[in-house]
Amino acid sequence: MPPSERYIFNFNSKEELKKWHLYSDSEYGGLSSASLEITESGNGMNGIFSGNLSLDLSEGSKWNISRSGFCGMRSKKFDGFIDLDSYDTIAMKLKGDGRCYISTIYTENWVNSPGQQEDNSWQSFVFVPKDNWYIAKIPLARYLPTWRGNVIDAEMEMNPSRVVGMSLSVNAEGGVPGAKSGPGDFRVEEKDSTKQGPPPQLDMFGDWERLMGCGFQCNLDCSAKI
Repeated sequence: MPPSERYIFNFNSKEELKKWHLYSDSEYGGLSSASLEITESGNGMNGIFSGNLSLDLSEGSKWNISRSGFCGMRSKKFDGFIDLDSYDTIAMKLKGDGRCYISTIYTENWVNSPGQQEDNSWQSFVFVPKDNWYIAKIPLARYLPTWRGNVIDAEMEMNPSRVVGMSLSVNAEGGVPGAKSGPGDFRVEEKDSTKQGPPPQLDMFGDWERLMGCGFQCNLDCSAKI
């Protein structure tokens, strides 16, 4: 019998930074930027993913991209696989800024054709109100299969026993109704849950069908729960 809760990432040490790498549209001629840091407060350690989203492009860029204004942090590949087959929910303890973020789970490639080397990606929106701590719970069944930011319109099931990585990202455009959008600064904090009492829980999926129409294009203290 597996434990009822399993921590995947816990930002309680600056050593945790070594498990992640950052990306943004700046790799393709964009001007967005991101940073990831772990700071200590009176209530323990916080992971802070922050930066600036820009819709502008570098002058004279060799890249021809159709959209900019995105940043993300992705875990480095696990040594083997993380087996979440006994769990049904991802929980994130977050303090948001009013923006909508995207949580991505990467699994071993079995949906794509054999010639493609990309991992399969499964995505869900993550939105929490500004300036308060919440535990956002996302059922694994709510993660949609995507390819390069677009939802795959087909009946597919994630293989949770072959998880190879995770990411948290943010776009200047898109997201859920009522969320902050557009270029500008972003910031989301993740709390070391061992140092703080439980914050309110946030039911994110009372109107999932409506959210699906919004399009894609964020726990770091992350646990999987039965």
